[in-house]
Amino acid sequence: MTPGARVQAAIDLLDEIRDGAPAERAITGWARRSRFAGSKDRAAVRDHVFQALRCLRSYACLGGANTGRGVMIGALRAAGGDPAEIFSGEGHAPDRLTQAELEVGGPPRYAGDRMDIPDWLIPLFINSLGSEGNAEIVTGMMKDRAPVMLRVNLRKASVEQAVTALSGHGVAVRPVSVASTALSVLDGARRVSSSAAYLEGLVELQDGSSQAAMEMMDIPQGARVLDYCAGGGGKVLALAARAEAKWHAHDAAAQRMKDLPARARRAGVTVKIVDGSALDDQGYDLVLCDVPCSGSGTWRRNPDAKWRLSATDLEALNATQDDILDRAAHLVSPGGRIVYATCSLLNCENEDRVAAFLERNPVWRVDVQRRWQMSEMGDGFFLTQLSRN
Repeated sequence: MTPGARVQAAIDLLDEIRDGAPAERAITGWARRSRFAGSKDRAAVRDHVFQALRCLRSYACLGGANTGRGVMIGALRAAGGDPAEIFSGEGHAPDRLTQAELEVGGPPRYAGDRMDIPDWLIPLFINSLGSEGNAEIVTGMMKDRAPVMLRVNLRKASVEQAVTALSGHGVAVRPVSVASTALSVLDGARRVSSSAAYLEGLVELQDGSSQAAMEMMDIPQGARVLDYCAGGGGKVLALAARAEAKWHAHDAAAQRMKDLPARARRAGVTVKIVDGSALDDQGYDLVLCDVPCSGSGTWRRNPDAKWRLSATDLEALNATQDDILDRAAHLVSPGGRIVYATCSLLNCENEDRVAAFLERNPVWRVDVQRRWQMSEMGDGFFLTQLSRN
């Protein structure tokens, strides 16, 4: 594919996404239909689309139209290029720019355009991050790609051994300070999943902030630990790499855990999958609740999520978060703990939910509470550890 053809594919996908299709589904569908597109073409189109979604409003301002075509014109202008060089109308490239398109477009002026978030989220971001300036800094970080981070599995390798093994497969990494097991991928990210270091369980893909949060948790020898909202199981695997305990995983949508048994075998740990009927009331020393949330701390990775989220969705998530905390309280043994976690930046999903739980359950208290702001080493993350008074 020519550069112009890649941009035209991105335009078509952006229009499909703006009509309601989830980004991953739209891109996967395009790749299946486009057998002519090689791996580099698919990667380039994907990068175009995801970068455009990160900067949808500001690119629309620069391009002069809130359409796939306008957004990609804006993207090229933001990168310092001349859209006319791509919009040539030749072959499969986009049609030539009209005179109107040459004359319109300018820098974003309004807060939502500058921040590249929906207007209704602006006061929530300002309140949660402390000031409009802080909100602009964080939303500015959301305009760039997230770092690719790996976690070293200390059961199988030291950090130094993992670095050497990855280097032998053409993956350049460096240890970073956010967590003792964290590696930032500098080059060769697309080779990680085929490397021996990954296939043999020396490393796992895991965000740096998430790794740091799991390192904060002290797991007693032989404890019964339940990852109540396990998803793919990344967090229970991170915990299991550091301590000898009895590991259990549950998720309301069991299909999310389908890869967990294979991942656990690769990591050299045992994790028991538990369905809802088998959960032990007051049977766990620690219940980790990494609850469903807006994912606002991960919007660099999942930029279409910020455009799909509504105020009604957020209210429903808050209700789900409250329900999970209340259910978890019945699963913890005397003297046990709840760990509540989100990958959200918003107070209404973090401190406010903990405060509401304590109001409903005054026999509980906060032992530890911490936020990780979005950085070059990790996503936004929040964790609170609770125990009974």
